[in-house]
Amino acid sequence: MKYNIKHIWVGLISATLIVTSCNDEFLNTQPLGQVSESAVWRDAGLAEAFVTDIYAALGQGGFSEQALASLTDEAIFTHPGRNINVVTEARSNPETPGWIDATRGWVNMYNGLRAANIAIQNLSDPQFENAGGIVDRLLGEATFMRAYFHHQLLRNYGGVPIADRAYTLEEETYELPRNTFSEVVEFIVQDLDRAAQLLDGHNMVRGRANRIAALALKSRVLIYAASDLHDMAVASGKSSVISSYQNKELIGYTTGSRTERLQRAKAAAKAVLDIADGNMLNLTEPLPHSEAIQVYTNNSLSRNGGEAEMIFGRYFLAQKPETGGRHGLHNGPNGYNNWAGNTPIQLLIDDYAMMDGTPFDWDNPAHDEAPYQDREARFYATFLYDGAQWKPRSSANQALDPLGQIQTGTYERTNAQGQAVTHFGLDTRNSPIEDWNGSYTGYYIRKFIEPDPNFVDQNTWQEIPWPNIRFTEVIFNYAEACIFLGEDVEARNWLNKIRFRAGLPALTESGDDLKMAFINEKRKEMVHEEQRYYDARRWMIAPETLGRQANGISITGTFKPGQSLSVYRYDPDVYNYSYEIIDIDPGKENRLWLDKMYWMPIQFQEMQRNANLIQNPGY
Repeated sequence: MKYNIKHIWVGLISATLIVTSCNDEFLNTQPLGQVSESAVWRDAGLAEAFVTDIYAALGQGGFSEQALASLTDEAIFTHPGRNINVVTEARSNPETPGWIDATRGWVNMYNGLRAANIAIQNLSDPQFENAGGIVDRLLGEATFMRAYFHHQLLRNYGGVPIADRAYTLEEETYELPRNTFSEVVEFIVQDLDRAAQLLDGHNMVRGRANRIAALALKSRVLIYAASDLHDMAVASGKSSVISSYQNKELIGYTTGSRTERLQRAKAAAKAVLDIADGNMLNLTEPLPHSEAIQVYTNNSLSRNGGEAEMIFGRYFLAQKPETGGRHGLHNGPNGYNNWAGNTPIQLLIDDYAMMDGTPFDWDNPAHDEAPYQDREARFYATFLYDGAQWKPRSSANQALDPLGQIQTGTYERTNAQGQAVTHFGLDTRNSPIEDWNGSYTGYYIRKFIEPDPNFVDQNTWQEIPWPNIRFTEVIFNYAEACIFLGEDVEARNWLNKIRFRAGLPALTESGDDLKMAFINEKRKEMVHEEQRYYDARRWMIAPETLGRQANGISITGTFKPGQSLSVYRYDPDVYNYSYEIIDIDPGKENRLWLDKMYWMPIQFQEMQRNANLIQNPGY
């Protein structure tokens, strides 16, 4: 059975209050199609519809057309003019901050907070029976969502004005100061503890908050709080922008013990690991390679056992088209009539190990000759690369590629006169199918795209959910806390559960080497899940990672002596392939890291509306 958040648009409930102060019968007539606010909170069904609508502020998650991955060293966005590609000093300011999706937007998050607070206020003094615990459940969901929206603001802006109630038109002032970072953390944790208590014992449908989701989000908030970026002594030593900031309490801890914060984060993550299970994490040795590919694919699709990975997700239905269901169209190859939006860069590709766990190395002749052979399982479940087997082409184009193989290079082929001529790959920007789309990097994302060969991304909406929180993230939260507490054995034990599932041998590193192995492991396992954007910042490795110029691959296929082929196919017996790493033209994609980018700026309009707001450092 497929579940989805109900698409009941009841935002009008809070916006169309029915005021009846006149005795005229005509004026007292209730409009058809509208519901009074007082009626909502007297009826369990209407109250549930209101709470359901709060989830709308989650947006499309990472399935928006432009993805957060393209602001990291995971991908670039192909299409110009969207305020996401070129990062310059001029765009990194409160007036022109560049692309901001709804899930990070200040106004959208505060709108979500207002809706959550209206629900909390009314459900705290319910006017209908708590039959089956419905009041507790709805109150728990609204409290969770209030925590989630605050956490989104916190990890993007630092301390923000806490919205602990729904403000009215009678307020003396709306110009509230920012709460400190630690105050916002504690408020979120308090809400999540309360939500977990209220949701305990309720069997929730997929897409709605539950007890484990509350505990898992708590583990994320606390491990973030224990990170380098939010320990002001550590962060100040790594950044002059932070050390010179006069309001450090807004972006981190100026007092207290980091060790205690790490212990608290560890305990929060362990609480989830003790009561929940992910998919295929009880292994004592690596999975066979082909099985590991399928398991990782199942986890990303949330099916065939992968459902166990999903703790809190955003679900989509083909019958109710939304942007989140067009992930394949937005990102798939142009040779399949898709848009090639967020395409992986070579820096990411090169971080994937070989099948035996050894690093990939262009200086190794065997790797250089065949860079896509014998790579680790997650590589094949994550990317579409030159020669990768994919879905059938459209009927109009199958004659150009009967086998359904990705073509991102330039190759020789034999024409009718027996001459060798140039064939531009069907998935390049010189494609004979579509030459206005196409990857600049030579790669496409496969993860989160429907692999069914009968599914046509161009005109069909997929039902793959977006993972706001999944179980493996909690393992990483736990392992991270253990590593920074010096508990390497425990950290390796849990990291190797993930490694075995990916078909890789156990880690043996300790100390700083284990930290680096952990960072690389999370980079690959959680790729395109909006983790890298925040991790690189909070670990303060962004200057060396996110600041790197994007790159790609140029591939050429030439006939081996005596060979010919009239319809191109990937075939190392027929072709010699050469691979050259290329830098992306800075005019298309320019990477610039400035330390102020550790946080988003509070936009100019908000600073104008509220004179008590203090801007983030560097802006």
